Amino acid sequence: MAEFVSLAQGIEAVVSDGCSVAMEGFTHLIPHAAGHETIRQGKRRLTLIRMTPDLIYDQLIGTGCAEKLIFSWGGNPGVGSLHRFRDAVENGWPHKLEIEEHSHAAMANAYEAGAANLPFAAFRGYKGVDLPSVNPQIRSVTCPYSGEVLATVPAIRPDAAIIHALKADREGNVLLEGIVGVQKEAVLAAKRSLVTVEEIVDDFGPRNANAVILPSWAVTAIAHVPGGAYPSYAHGYYKRANDFYIAWDKIARERDTFLSWIKDNVLDKGPDVFARHALSTREAA
Repeated sequence: MAEFVSLAQGIEAVVSDGCSVAMEGFTHLIPHAAGHETIRQGKRRLTLIRMTPDLIYDQLIGTGCAEKLIFSWGGNPGVGSLHRFRDAVENGWPHKLEIEEHSHAAMANAYEAGAANLPFAAFRGYKGVDLPSVNPQIRSVTCPYSGEVLATVPAIRPDAAIIHALKADREGNVLLEGIVGVQKEAVLAAKRSLVTVEEIVDDFGPRNANAVILPSWAVTAIAHVPGGAYPSYAHGYYKRANDFYIAWDKIARERDTFLSWIKDNVLDKGPDVFARHALSTREAA
């Protein structure tokens, strides 16, 4: 059953040096506060997994937490490149970063295979493209029933999954609503998981048609971290901070400005700094 912990305790419990970590969230509910705590605790040699690595993975890469990235698209959404990611790949700073690139379809299917405890995912894809020539993990299998050749990729089974959600109830069940990505599959596929939440409530109340509820038995730990998705958004709590995404391009472009920002805003701060963003607006995003 899920255990309620502080953010620091949660990261310490689920993330260890050398493990594979999936921090998922698609535009919405990206676990920035948890990523910052991972940086503060100085975790190293991580294999980071994420369909769309953006700002928080740029920060984890630039602070030397990662040695490998498994992904399907990487960038600063609507702005441009991730400069710390680019610097690591092109120049080996702060150290060399191994990359394993997939398509969105492959990543989504690989998470589902992991959640189902299957060894690999089979799907229609990777036809007439070059990615299989640079990624040896992309293979194929012939359907024993139809003879159709299907693409395959290994199941994603992270050591740890970390997501941000809207609410947890006092029994440890977790609610996500609004735009959701592969958070459910990542948690079910992982050996252990941490969910940060905006609120802890007695009852979830009325729910939207696309609501996802993760049962307590599927979650390792829950930490109450209001504002923990900022600068991404939390539906019904705060909007996406578009200005920050634009500002990040300048902050991250040079190593010195990046390191200065990390010191001032991550290393010298705690998760409580995120709470002011949760209080800034209660409008639906």
